[in-house]
Amino acid sequence: MRIPIFDMHCDLLSYLAKVPDADAFSKDDIACAIPWLIAGGVRTQVLAIYTDVKPESMALASRQADIFESLLAHKERELAAANTAFFTDWDKQNRIGILAAVENAAGIGSESATWKEVTDQFDSLLAKVKRIAYIGLTHHTENRFGGGNYTDGIGLKDDGKRLLDYMSGKKIPIDLSHTSDLLAEGILSHISQAGLDVPVIASHSNFRAVWNHRRNLTDEFAKEIIHREGIIGVNFLRAFLDTEVPERIFDHILHGFHVGAENNICFGADYFYTKDFGDPSRIPFYFPLVENASKYPSILDHLESELGDSQLKKLAHGNALNFYKKLWS
Repeated sequence: MRIPIFDMHCDLLSYLAKVPDADAFSKDDIACAIPWLIAGGVRTQVLAIYTDVKPESMALASRQADIFESLLAHKERELAAANTAFFTDWDKQNRIGILAAVENAAGIGSESATWKEVTDQFDSLLAKVKRIAYIGLTHHTENRFGGGNYTDGIGLKDDGKRLLDYMSGKKIPIDLSHTSDLLAEGILSHISQAGLDVPVIASHSNFRAVWNHRRNLTDEFAKEIIHREGIIGVNFLRAFLDTEVPERIFDHILHGFHVGAENNICFGADYFYTKDFGDPSRIPFYFPLVENASKYPSILDHLESELGDSQLKKLAHGNALNFYKKLWS
């Protein structure tokens, strides 16, 4: 089955910003290289602006935003801006629409930045990329905004509340994919208590009920995202699927349907540059079943016996597309 794909997360920008001689077309380097996206039928791809928590994080985020602009300017044959016009004529597109997102708000505000520097950086990134598909406050570790998914006992900090307040009304979702459970609770509570207009999503997260990993969503958080009409992107990394069973990806997808996410579940593959990664226990990062972005058609083919045509289209692109069309209408 050949259905167009809307994927919520990859790290092509950080690869292009940090790796010497990086090439967006290098199939040997990164599983979301443009030829792989084309082979997999990807029609919309979210490109994360990813940084660690370092003094140079804001400069690196700005460099990735510049690269995003450059891709649109110099790869016009393959890429287009995934804006309102692109989504309106989505069925007719023959290029890959790209959106930028922020993975780790350290790229918006380093630990020592003044609040004016934070808001100026926010505005600068938004001006460069035009639309921000989502913002995740943290990555694995703690920063000035809150606790990442590998931290314990660290929730939403005062600067996290201030950033959520600044996001309100700007039609930029907050991403729960890399939060600690305490941070996720704090984000949801602050949005509700302060009456903020901030959608909630998980761009690249699996389900803890299927594979008990702290990077995965509890059913409680998944149902809260569903309740708030957000989306949940299934992650392809072996560490978050099941380190031994490749087919577990299908269990994660089907679990999403079982907990009520038929209109919310989508793809968030999380392809990134792995050749400089220091932890050998993570190798291989991806099972052959999902080793690069060309694999979407075979994933959907496998699910034909479990899901109907309309459900497959919702998973492939319909839910993510409808979410952004509604958000940005």
